[in-house]
Amino acid sequence: MAKADPNAAPNPLDAVRARIDAIDADLLTLVEERAGLAREVAAAKAAAGDADKFALRPAREAALLRKLLARPLANARPSLVVRIWRELIGDSLSRQGPFHAAVFGGKDPARAVELARNRLGAAPSLRVVARPEDALAAARTPGGVAVLALEGGWWGRLLAEPSLKVFAALPCLAAWGPLNALCVAAVEVEPTGQDLTYWVTDEPGSAAAIEASLSRDGVAGELIAESGGLKLFALLGYYMADDERLSRAPGRLSGVIGAAPAPLDV
Repeated sequence: MAKADPNAAPNPLDAVRARIDAIDADLLTLVEERAGLAREVAAAKAAAGDADKFALRPAREAALLRKLLARPLANARPSLVVRIWRELIGDSLSRQGPFHAAVFGGKDPARAVELARNRLGAAPSLRVVARPEDALAAARTPGGVAVLALEGGWWGRLLAEPSLKVFAALPCLAAWGPLNALCVAAVEVEPTGQDLTYWVTDEPGSAAAIEASLSRDGVAGELIAESGGLKLFALLGYYMADDERLSRAPGRLSGVIGAAPAPLDV
């Protein structure tokens, strides 16, 4: 076996690799501590009789991620930061109560599953369903989340089911591609300061005419889906269901079905 040359210059990569190993150990220690704190939160909620309540707080999560992404980052991409913290958040949620998901992917189930995992993390159980009705049924159960591709017009049913609300749009980063799916759950949807509100109308006119009518009342909207005589618009900003401007909007049957944070990297 050849002996190392004692006069050889040190390999600069050795120092870098040693530092990476040290950071990995520190990261694992912090992750372990964070998971322990999540257990403490779960125990406190159980003691208070809240063990069966869904711990999902979309607005709080968005505020945390925006705060992290607002820090000076020379090397870590937004996608890396979001993926790491989504996993941490998802794991914490799974410790605090029921947490599961059903995915209706339409023509591209694999893409919908990918987006669901990016948003919810690996902790919740996840099943793919063939019909949007099955996904929405899962969202009605404790800790249930429905992830649904835009196709199929399922979103119109939320007009008659106000307990279920859109709370997230996928993907959550513009860098990951265009809007593909929405997340629905029986949760409170609160403003985050940078939101899109999802609004449905049965107005038969053109999308351009509806958008023009909305804009005259100071509402900026864009058509994102259409099915069975119903149209789904994304409105810029956070709107309550009883907002007077929307009460004057076109359509005999219309309403807000939820809101979601705008892409985190925009």
